[in-house]
Amino acid sequence: MSVQNPTKVLHEELKAKLMKPEVISGSEILLRSLLLEGVECVFGYPGGAVLFIYDAMHGNPDFHHLLTRHEQGAIHAADGYARSTGKVGVCIATSGPGATNLVTGIATAYMDSVPLVVITGNVATNFIGTDAFQEADITGITMPITKHSYLVRKVEDLGRIIHEAFHIANTGRKGPVLIDIPKDVSANKTLFQPQLDPVTIRGYNPSTDPNKVQTDAMLNAIQQAERPVILAGGGVVYADASDELIEFVNKTNIPITTTLLGLGGFPSGHELWMGMPGMHGTYTANHAIQESDLLICIGARFDDRVTMKLDGFAPKAKIVHIDVDPAEIGKNVKTDIPIIGNVKDVLGYANTKAVRANTDAWVARVQEMKAKYPLKYKDSDTELKPQYVIEMINETTRGDAIITTDVGQHQMWVAQYYKFNRPRSWITSGGLGTMGFGFPSAIGAQMGNPDKLVVSINGDGGMQMCSQELAICAINNIPVKIVVINNQVLGMVRQWQEIIYDNRYSHIDLAGSPDFVKLAEAYGVKGLRATTKEEARKAWQEALDTPGPVLIDFVVPKGENVYPMVTQGCTIDEMIMGDSE
Repeated sequence: MSVQNPTKVLHEELKAKLMKPEVISGSEILLRSLLLEGVECVFGYPGGAVLFIYDAMHGNPDFHHLLTRHEQGAIHAADGYARSTGKVGVCIATSGPGATNLVTGIATAYMDSVPLVVITGNVATNFIGTDAFQEADITGITMPITKHSYLVRKVEDLGRIIHEAFHIANTGRKGPVLIDIPKDVSANKTLFQPQLDPVTIRGYNPSTDPNKVQTDAMLNAIQQAERPVILAGGGVVYADASDELIEFVNKTNIPITTTLLGLGGFPSGHELWMGMPGMHGTYTANHAIQESDLLICIGARFDDRVTMKLDGFAPKAKIVHIDVDPAEIGKNVKTDIPIIGNVKDVLGYANTKAVRANTDAWVARVQEMKAKYPLKYKDSDTELKPQYVIEMINETTRGDAIITTDVGQHQMWVAQYYKFNRPRSWITSGGLGTMGFGFPSAIGAQMGNPDKLVVSINGDGGMQMCSQELAICAINNIPVKIVVINNQVLGMVRQWQEIIYDNRYSHIDLAGSPDFVKLAEAYGVKGLRATTKEEARKAWQEALDTPGPVLIDFVVPKGENVYPMVTQGCTIDEMIMGDSE
């Protein structure tokens, strides 16, 4: 006798209920449509223009909403949810200031190709354009930082628009889509007849099929190369192409470097992995790129922090660029073999023909550089070094946690010293470099991965930008482990002022910051502090043994710098090695 899966039965019963044609309000159409799209949790903050929507949530047992303490916290949480699960993240905010508080988070997701559906309220349609209370042209404001924006004029269009928005956000080069819903549209009623058929939009048909002719040209170039290098980016992670990439590297025997957003897309323990390239990249990765005669860029966009001085980047290399977005091909670096298509499909096809390259001598050269110039720092028995803290977290979690960071020195130390071995375990703001991102994105990641250990690593500057979200960790017992690398200074700005601006330190002192342990306790979260290695290990173990959220304040010296470093105007092999020089 077969036994039915109760979860599946419940899902099918819910879907049948949601699919039933019925005359309902725009607000109810929104909630039903989100559930039909498989949305598990919506992050939001109510206000006047979305009160009909929030009224529809009242008493709805199927709809899960998490009330953040700031709209920016809501969208960063949705972003962390999306990056860690591969699903579309959803957030809701009211009109005017509620909507504009989402702008930084929208730009963060847009720069890093994260699929979000951002829902905002607006004033009633007859008030649009009159400078009504809390009116803002949010579709106009966000036009440059969304894949598409909708202003819903008629309730009859709402169901179709939501279905289209999810399709646009999660296909091609992924990104945020905004839906602006006037208050009368959310209140008006119409017959809702859900359609979950595949979306067809005239003018939007992203090409994802691999260009086989160009892929064959890449495979031929590999056979002719002596010093090939693979540069893999976040596109590998977003396309769920990590397995294909590992197979491609194993078949071709080509050394590989992964960008900041590509970390985890290829296992750091692999013998051919060289570390991260660019401004704070490894000696091996940067020098290998500069010595290469073939550079295969996979799902990366040649960001300026990777290339540094453009006219001196990979000067000896023929360039192959694989990307789903044709706008990226040739944008920053002249491309010799362009391959437009989904990374997973391109590599899948390439793996049917790929053979081992003539790279034995080149691999030996790369291994020699790795052995001679490893990442290292000057440890101390009297001070708690930030790099030591990251190594300790890596050792105790065995690289199996989901790690989120804010932006700054701690972000680079995590990228250097935490060993990522699987995709979607690394969540950080890359393109926009958004302070305040790390902690709320960890909340979203934890909601999407309730059985995983989620660690949020922050600087003492960024932690103060969204620290109010401690409240929802306490209230909902969200077990994020919150690490503060506390050097009482804007660390990365201080480092630049030291190295580039001749020690002219200007407005970087954070000595007036709160006691983070007391701040955590004020919100109902356990707070711990460590100033030595012994205290650090004890506090971190206590945090791991605590079932709920914990904040650990690691007090580190303010003068510590991130090395290696390439300063602006230099090529990536012109590196300041710091203590290892």
